[in-house]
Amino acid sequence: MTSSSPRPVAESDPGDPGHPLGQARVRRWTSLLLASACGLIVANLYYAQPLAGPIGTALGLPAGADGLVVTMTQVGYGLGLLLIVPLGDLVENRRLVVWVVAAGALALLGAALSTRPLPFLVAALFIGLGSVAVQILVPYAAHLAPEESRGRAVGNVMSGLMLGIMLARPLAAITAELTSWHAVFYLSATVMLLLAVLLHLVLPARTPTSDLGYARLLASMAHLARTTPVLRRRAIYHALLFGAFSLFWTTVPLLLAGPAFRLSQVGIALFALAGVAGAVAAPLAGRVADRGGSRKATGFAMVAVAVAFLLTDARPSGSPLRLALLVAAAILLDFGVSANMTLGQQAIFRLGAEHRGRLNGLYLATFFTGGAIGSALGGLLFTRGGWTLTSCGGLVLPLIALAYFATEPAR
Repeated sequence: MTSSSPRPVAESDPGDPGHPLGQARVRRWTSLLLASACGLIVANLYYAQPLAGPIGTALGLPAGADGLVVTMTQVGYGLGLLLIVPLGDLVENRRLVVWVVAAGALALLGAALSTRPLPFLVAALFIGLGSVAVQILVPYAAHLAPEESRGRAVGNVMSGLMLGIMLARPLAAITAELTSWHAVFYLSATVMLLLAVLLHLVLPARTPTSDLGYARLLASMAHLARTTPVLRRRAIYHALLFGAFSLFWTTVPLLLAGPAFRLSQVGIALFALAGVAGAVAAPLAGRVADRGGSRKATGFAMVAVAVAFLLTDARPSGSPLRLALLVAAAILLDFGVSANMTLGQQAIFRLGAEHRGRLNGLYLATFFTGGAIGSALGGLLFTRGGWTLTSCGGLVLPLIALAYFATEPAR
C-alpha cells in the first residue's frame, strides 16, 4: 500500500487479508488512525456545550436562547445520521469521509468567524452534519477487520470516539479560559483540514457493491428497522443508557457549581477529565464480544450504570467523600456506556457488510434521540427536585434497560 495510491478494499476483502503484514497494518496503524480520527471528529459536537453562555452573550442571543448553540449542532448531527451515514453503503467510503470532514472544517471556520447569531447557528448546523463522518469510519473499521477480531477493531475505534466525547468539554473550557471561544473553533477547523488530507493519503479505498439508488437506500431503512430485531433491541438498550449518560453530564456541572461544592469552570473541567478513564471499556468490550461474551457483558454494563447513580446521592452533601464518590460514579457510568455502545455496534455489524452503514445510522439515530431526551429530562428534574430527584430519574433508565434485557431470548 502506498500513500499516493491506496489499494481498494472490496466487500469480500475484509482487513486486506492478502498478506499477514497487511492484516497487521490494519490492526495497528490503521486502527490507531481511525480511533484518533473518530475522537477528533466527534469532539466537534461537544466543544460548544461548556461555552454556550459566553457564545450566546458575544453573539447577542436573547436571554434563554443560549441552548440553541448546542441544539443546532445536535439537529445537524441527527439529520446527518439519517441522510449521510447510509451513503456508506453506496459511495466509496474514503472519499465520502474526506468530503464530509472537509465540509465540517469549513463549518467550524464559519463558526469561528461569526459575530452574529444567524451565521453562527447555520454554521453549528453544518458542524453537526460534518461530525457524522465518525459514524462512517466506525463501520469502515469493521469492514477492514477480519471476522475473528472485528469486535476488538470496533472497540479500539470506539475508545477513540469516547475519549473525544469526554475530553472535548474540558479542553474547550480551558482553551476558552486562556484565549477565547473563537480560538476553539479556529483550532478545530485547522485540525479537520489536516485530518481530511491525512485520511485521503493513508486510508485504503472501500467501494460498496450495492446497486441501490439514494432514494431506495433511504427507503430501505424502514424495512431494516422493521425486520431486524437485533438492531431494535441494541438501539433501545443504548438509548436508555445514553439517556442516563446525557442526563448525568447535563446536570452534574450544575451540582458542582452550586452551593454544595462551588467549583469553578476549571474545576468542573478537571472533574470531567475523570470520566475519561471509562473509555478503556470499549476495547475490553470488543474483546469480550469476540469471545462470545456479549450477553453477560451487556448485563454488566447496565448494572454498572445503575450502580453509578446510586453512588451519586451519598451523604453528607458537599463533603470531600461525596465529591470522591461522584468521581467514581462518573468513571463507572462512562465505563458502562462505552462498553454497551461497543457491544451494540459489534452485534449489528455482524448482520451483513452490505447494509452496515444503514444499520449504524438507525442505531445511532435511535440512541441519540435517547440522549436528547435524557438531557431535557435532567434539566427538568434538577430544576424541580435538585440532585436527589435527578439521580432517581437517572437510575430508572438503566433499570428499564435491565428489565427489557431480561426478556431477550438466550441464543
